[in-house]
Amino acid sequence: MKMVWKVTRQLSIKGKRSRIWAGAFLCWVLLMLVTPKISHSPNHHHYADMRNFLGVPNTLNVITNFPFLVVGVLGFVLCVQGGFFNISLQGEVWGWALFYAGIAGLAFGSAYYHLKPDDSRVTWDTLPMMIAFSSLFSSFLVERVGERIGLSCLLALLFIAFLSSAYERKCNDIRLYMMFQLIPCIAIPGMTFVFPPKYTHSRYWLWAAAFADMKIYHANQYTISGHSLEHLCLVSVPILLSIMLVHRNRKCQRIGTLKECS
Repeated sequence: MKMVWKVTRQLSIKGKRSRIWAGAFLCWVLLMLVTPKISHSPNHHHYADMRNFLGVPNTLNVITNFPFLVVGVLGFVLCVQGGFFNISLQGEVWGWALFYAGIAGLAFGSAYYHLKPDDSRVTWDTLPMMIAFSSLFSSFLVERVGERIGLSCLLALLFIAFLSSAYERKCNDIRLYMMFQLIPCIAIPGMTFVFPPKYTHSRYWLWAAAFADMKIYHANQYTISGHSLEHLCLVSVPILLSIMLVHRNRKCQRIGTLKECS
């Protein structure tokens, strides 16, 4: 009888998850149908600070990508090496390693774009960011929901990331890219209150989501542009998450007189 109840419960959970994903897909289709096409504006590539130093075009917008390279390379090495970050599941290793690889790729892609901002180069700025977002959301799902679901979502999200980039280049429409960035910023904070964490220090997820959603438009106009400050602000996301990976531990639940790590 107990076995039948467990099977019924698992089928019910799977059914709820399927309905959630189906509902999310229908919402995405509806948004694409009812919202107008959003094309690249010529002003999109005109930044407030386009000063050149030492012969480097748009110098500050280019060099402020260097912290992404440092954090991305160090994080990737520490993920692959193991032992420094508290990562207990194999699925998490794949997700976090790809996240840091995306961060390192963002340094090159964004710097390449800012050297000569135009429609032909913007994909190299957006694609690494979408890869990083896909991997980050996948790691979150592996930790909170399950390893199998997280890895399946990683493959699906990576496919959508490349599809969004191809659609943006072919149709000159950035709606897919905008929604792709918006989803993790909304889903991660929301799901932190629905699914219990397997690790301590889970508040870092909320802090990282807050920094990812922060946009700086007007700040220190004559010293450093808002876009350059945005680069420095966004690099706080992998830094905060790295701190979380270093300090977190598996949570233990007390069952009777014994302690069992979940």
